[in-house]
Amino acid sequence: MERRIVTTTRECAARLVPTGDPVTIPSGAFITLTQSLGGTFTVILNGNMARIAGMDADAIGLNIEPLVFPAAKTSSDEVDEEHVWHALRSVFDPEIPVNIADLGLIYSVKVDQGLVNIEMTLTAPGCGMGPVLVEEVKDRVMQAPVVTEVNVDLVLDPPWSREMMSEEAQLELGVF
Repeated sequence: MERRIVTTTRECAARLVPTGDPVTIPSGAFITLTQSLGGTFTVILNGNMARIAGMDADAIGLNIEPLVFPAAKTSSDEVDEEHVWHALRSVFDPEIPVNIADLGLIYSVKVDQGLVNIEMTLTAPGCGMGPVLVEEVKDRVMQAPVVTEVNVDLVLDPPWSREMMSEEAQLELGVF
């Protein structure tokens, strides 16, 4: 995505990257939109990077597309694990234009009836965006058919490394 300057049409909440601290972007603010992936938006406001949630897309003159799932490979009353992975691939790191699944941040997905348990990590242990990403993962996975509950366990062992990224992600970021 090419960076572009937008003006907020109303006040909206955001989170500073990488600390995760909440901020309010005032109406009429000029911000630079740097990333619009997975239904969230990374912007620069007064030299600081911030993340705007999809529910506030209208504040920057955008709309988010609903998450559409492929045909299920399981019976209609079972969670299709592929749907869970599809949802996870719609969550993007706020600083890196790659989804969290291809970044290698998802360590495990376990499905039991309508319950989905996920173990994930962060690219850096001190990243304040961890709680924000966990909530975004829960929100996205809850959109998958038949899912009734999502638990996300944020783990830091083993520590994340570039080798955990998919080959596609490594090629996209030029780290191979």
